[in-house]
Amino acid sequence: MVTKVKKLVVLGSTGSIGRQTLDIVRAMPEYFSIVGLAAGNNLTLLYEQAQEFQPQFICYTQSGNGGQNLRATLAGVAARYLPLEEMATLPDVDIVVIATSGVAGLEAVLAAVQAGKSIALANKESLVAAGQIIAAETIKNKARILPVDSEHSAIWQCLNGEKQAPRRIILTASGGPFLDYPPEKMEAITAEQALAHPSWKMGKKVTIDSATLMNKGLEVIEAHWFFDVAVADVKVLVHPPSIVHSMVEFVDGSVKAQLGMPDMRLPIQYALSYPDRLANPDLPRIDWDKFANLEFRQPDFNKFPCLKLAIEAGQKGGTYPAVLCAADEVAVELFLQGKIHFTDIAHIVEKALEQHQNTSNPTINDIKSADKWTREITLKVAGGNGK
Repeated sequence: MVTKVKKLVVLGSTGSIGRQTLDIVRAMPEYFSIVGLAAGNNLTLLYEQAQEFQPQFICYTQSGNGGQNLRATLAGVAARYLPLEEMATLPDVDIVVIATSGVAGLEAVLAAVQAGKSIALANKESLVAAGQIIAAETIKNKARILPVDSEHSAIWQCLNGEKQAPRRIILTASGGPFLDYPPEKMEAITAEQALAHPSWKMGKKVTIDSATLMNKGLEVIEAHWFFDVAVADVKVLVHPPSIVHSMVEFVDGSVKAQLGMPDMRLPIQYALSYPDRLANPDLPRIDWDKFANLEFRQPDFNKFPCLKLAIEAGQKGGTYPAVLCAADEVAVELFLQGKIHFTDIAHIVEKALEQHQNTSNPTINDIKSADKWTREITLKVAGGNGK
């Protein structure tokens, strides 16, 4: 069992994963304490979190929407301001939780890896865009990346104790809110509809990605780097109840699955407490009287082309996954702003990928350049897709 209080830094503390991480800390102060908190623009919530958890260090975006007075208030919190990358490398921190959104979290991930940290990783874009580099640096610096996504946590748990590599990995997807939606009505989907996920409570970006199934495609690429399996050996199954979080098939044909309620606090807590499991009365339990049928379906690549685009980008490798992430990030934001249709997201991402000149074995600078180029070209492509 846990013998000491683990010290945590939470990067992205005001986002969905960050807030749920703090729920775990709040419920289990005898096991976890907060050393540092970092956030982007939600300075009001960051101030409240700092007041409650009393971190030693704090980081926030200077251009946040809280205004000059609120930034001055944050500067007066009993915590020293520290840049994101420095906070990710603090020597006495046991786990760095990286829950920032988008490729912007890449530098912090690399800093933590190069410092040999244990990293609870919820920032999927960094691993998708720079998985080859992060994987190599993780081995070189003896760092440890602990998956926070429910699907990768499930695979991790299924592989625990196994001595042989899996034959294949089976990722489950809820199917999102439009699983049974008529294809001819997909173009008219509103942001409000797309944000109404049937199973999970997540941030806006990942919720839209779940609605397009892009999120599952990104997770296929993540699984490739997390578990050293070929992209072709990662299968996706649609599982609307969201109770089976993922499965692993072995060479003898046996399959292991990890099950639990669709609540992100479960995989977050396991990443924080590993290798121990801790009793937490705040976390939900499966009521087996309600789950007599665990349904599975094949994904519809025609209806959800983002999934296919992501898998293809993962198979091509190089800078294609970075382009995928950046194009999707821009397209999703345009959709949330009401500037493009729901179905335009896939079209825009596809056009960016088609126009990209791939760089094999990219450096970090190559990835940054691809990201910058993609954001520029995506806005140009989107100009012909506006309403």
